[in-house]
Amino acid sequence: MLYYEYSKFLKEKYGTKVYKLPINLPITCPNRDGNISRGGCTFCADVGTGFESLKSTLSVKEQLTKNMDYIRKRYKAEKFIAYFQNYTNTYVELDEFKKYIKDAVIDDIVEISISTRPDCISKEYLDYLEQIRQSYNVEISIELGLQTVNYHTLKKINRGHTLAEYIDAVNIINKYNFEICTHLILNLPWDNLEDIIESAKIISALKIKHVKIHSLYIIKGTVLGDQYLRGDIKLINKEEYIQRVITFLEYLYPDIVIQRLMGRAPKENTLFSNWNTSWWKIRDEIIEKMKINNNYQGRLANYLNGKGVSKFKIQS
Repeated sequence: MLYYEYSKFLKEKYGTKVYKLPINLPITCPNRDGNISRGGCTFCADVGTGFESLKSTLSVKEQLTKNMDYIRKRYKAEKFIAYFQNYTNTYVELDEFKKYIKDAVIDDIVEISISTRPDCISKEYLDYLEQIRQSYNVEISIELGLQTVNYHTLKKINRGHTLAEYIDAVNIINKYNFEICTHLILNLPWDNLEDIIESAKIISALKIKHVKIHSLYIIKGTVLGDQYLRGDIKLINKEEYIQRVITFLEYLYPDIVIQRLMGRAPKENTLFSNWNTSWWKIRDEIIEKMKINNNYQGRLANYLNGKGVSKFKIQS
């Protein structure tokens, strides 16, 4: 196995084909509304990450039902994950949050996935999610946007938090035994290969269950877009990105699920995305190179559990 694919994990867990259905809420982010900062992350456009989602004017049930009908017909899926995707889904009044989550509990939903920021995790919201899990027998997963473990880069992209908040969020969520998916961007301009390796090590050490790898895309009208047009930032080439992904996977523990190797961007107003190459072509290049060079997830994941003193352990 080259890497632990998400589709394989879902089939093992649920015994059938399962698809994620994105939900777009009319919400914002503390990094945009002035609570932490204004303008958001330097790469974030006004549409956030939900450019492929339905309009937020539709109710949660309407969005799920429409997407279910489409996915059932096209992919013959039987079960679904309600994915609260856009912006910061725990950054909303608690009563409103409860209503959104409750509306997602409909037939054939086996899991509710909440995308949020590490600094927006609190007990009251997790308590309610635990109540939903117990009452309706649906799984709960939390997606945390980290992007990089390099706190210098986090500051440059105006992320509004550091690695400490992420670790704190993981510790809080683990008390509820919810699965965590961490988002990482592997080609941020200020990161190097050492940052990629350290990201894999930290994710492994914290026993994160899932990782979603993104490639950076740049949108017109963003701070990052302006930096790109001025020539203030330099991006790595496609070949180096492929090598970063492979290196990340080799240092990552093999039982961690890979939900994505590439990101996708809206074509409209995009200044840079995937080196003008289809995301699936780059994914296929990654896979082909791993096969040729005998790379696989976890090959170099030998750095934990007292590695330094292992030679002194008594053999029974």
